[in-house]
Amino acid sequence: MNHQEVGRYWNENAEVWTRLARAGYDVYRDQLNTPAFFAMLPDVSGQSGLDLGCGEGHNTRLLARRGARMTGIDIAEVFIGHARASEAAEPLGISYLHASAVDLPFPEGHFDFATGCMSFMDIPETDRLLAEAHRVLKPGGFLQFSITHPCFDTPYRRNLRKDGLTYAVEVGDYFREQKGEISEWIFGAAPAAEIAGVPKFKIPRFNRTISQWLNLLIATGFTLERVEEPRPSDEAARQWPYIQDAQVVAYFIHFRVRKSATQERT
Repeated sequence: MNHQEVGRYWNENAEVWTRLARAGYDVYRDQLNTPAFFAMLPDVSGQSGLDLGCGEGHNTRLLARRGARMTGIDIAEVFIGHARASEAAEPLGISYLHASAVDLPFPEGHFDFATGCMSFMDIPETDRLLAEAHRVLKPGGFLQFSITHPCFDTPYRRNLRKDGLTYAVEVGDYFREQKGEISEWIFGAAPAAEIAGVPKFKIPRFNRTISQWLNLLIATGFTLERVEEPRPSDEAARQWPYIQDAQVVAYFIHFRVRKSATQERT
C-alpha cells in the first residue's frame, strides 16, 4: 500500500472525523496531545511553517494564532475542503493545498519550520516523508512531529482495568511489521447517539520501532533536539476520565529535530 491508497482511506474518514473532532470528542488530542505539543514548540512568531498532514486544519490554525505564516497540506481532499472553509470563515492567512507529504510542491529551503501532528505514522513511505521535510526546510530549520508511541501502540494491545481504571496495558508484537493492515475504530468519547449508524474509521497501519524512527531521522540528516512523552496530570485525568489510561503508559511520543545550519545541498 502506498500513500495514494492511504489517502483514499483518509478521504473516506474525513467527513465523520471532522464532525466528531470539532464536537470535542477527540479528547486525547484536545486535552493531552496538542497542549503537550505546543508546550514543546519553540517560538514560531513571524516564521514560515508547513503543517504536514494537516487534516481539517485544527493545529494549523493554532500555529497561525502563534504568529506563524502557515501552509497546510493533506492528501485527503475532503479534509482540505473543511480547512479552507474554516479559513474563509475566519481568515488567519493560511494557505491549504491538496498534496502528498512524500512529494511536496515546494522548492528547497522554503520553510523555517515544519510540523506533523499525529500524521507521520500513517504514511508508509517514511523515508521519503522525512527526506521531503528535510528538503523544504531552510538551513537551521526544525521539524517537530507527534506520533502514536511505537512501544505501546503495538499490533496487540489490551487495557487491564480494575474498578473502571486502567492499571496496566498489555502489549505484544512490537517487532511485527504492519504494511497497511486496516484498523477500525471511532472516538470512544463520543456518546452513543452521536455515532449511531456512523461508519467506523478505517485506518491503514504502518508501525515502526523506536530505533527505526531514530535511525531514519539520523540517515535523513536531522539532529535530534528534544523528545517528550506526554502524560496527563492527575487533575486532567479527574476532569477527563477517558484519558486516565495515558497516565499508565505513554500513548504518544513527540520529536523535534533540526536541519544543520551549514548543511550543503546534495
